[in-house]
Amino acid sequence: MSAATDQFFSDYIESFLAGNAAARHLAETLKNSGVGLMPLVDHCTLRTLDVNKRAEEAIDLGFRYDESIGVLEFDTWWAKVYRKPGYPALFIDQAFSGERGKGSLIPDWVKAHGDQVFHHIAILVENIDSAIASMKKNNIEFAADIVGEAGTDLRQIFTKPEERNGKVYSVLELIERHNGYMGFLPPQADGLMESTRA
Repeated sequence: MSAATDQFFSDYIESFLAGNAAARHLAETLKNSGVGLMPLVDHCTLRTLDVNKRAEEAIDLGFRYDESIGVLEFDTWWAKVYRKPGYPALFIDQAFSGERGKGSLIPDWVKAHGDQVFHHIAILVENIDSAIASMKKNNIEFAADIVGEAGTDLRQIFTKPEERNGKVYSVLELIERHNGYMGFLPPQADGLMESTRA
């Protein structure tokens, strides 16, 4: 099953890299340093119209729903996190049905790109400010400012979205964690989501 999980990430990350120049830059840099991209992938995000149905593939690969985090609810969308030791977490999200989901970016994204690709991968960095400065020297742009204050448990930022067929397609996330925090603070995640609104 681990071989199947390795293949899942290999296929999905290869597809993601094909559609995201910032991620390709970082992957190449890490490859040349001998580190490689995979050890630094914190989590990968799948967007879907049905979280529980989309999670079936992950469960078949040995991932388990992270009950300690529970269902993450935001203004117009919700998510579940699935984990398997030794692998990045899978963050699977969808819009709320009905009136509450109106205004969510997720349904249109899924209609444009499907739910068999990563919307983003998050790379764990030691110092997000230094990582941003380094990437900007390589002409990589960011969608907005860092979400999260310096010295807090979690800081995040998305690169400027790349487009496919005129639609926002992929972003690369940089994530800085402290104090063993493994969660996804709702206000921050919502702000991050909105930073990619076209």
